[in-house]
Amino acid sequence: MIDLQVRGENGTIEARAKHGVVWVPELADLDQSVFPMLGHLLPYADTVFNHRQVSTLLEEVSRLPAGVLTDEFARELIDLGQAVLDGQGLYLWFLGD
Repeated sequence: MIDLQVRGENGTIEARAKHGVVWVPELADLDQSVFPMLGHLLPYADTVFNHRQVSTLLEEVSRLPAGVLTDEFARELIDLGQAVLDGQGLYLWFLGD
């Protein structure tokens, strides 16, 4: 399971998703040339996106094939990503197992 959080520059958790994403073959097999942000997620490591990277990440979500993310997680990802874009000094963290 990969969890999602918004953290400030000092590491404080500002917001978190209620749903995580399960590491499924559809996510593991994403073409990194087509999905450069989501294609670099790992199930066992944390991945952090800054303000500029979140814009690209959110654009990818709308193009994902069915079955990669649940609707609930996709909505939370968009909402938390937008929170990063609207704030200052915030980062979007994917937390692997």
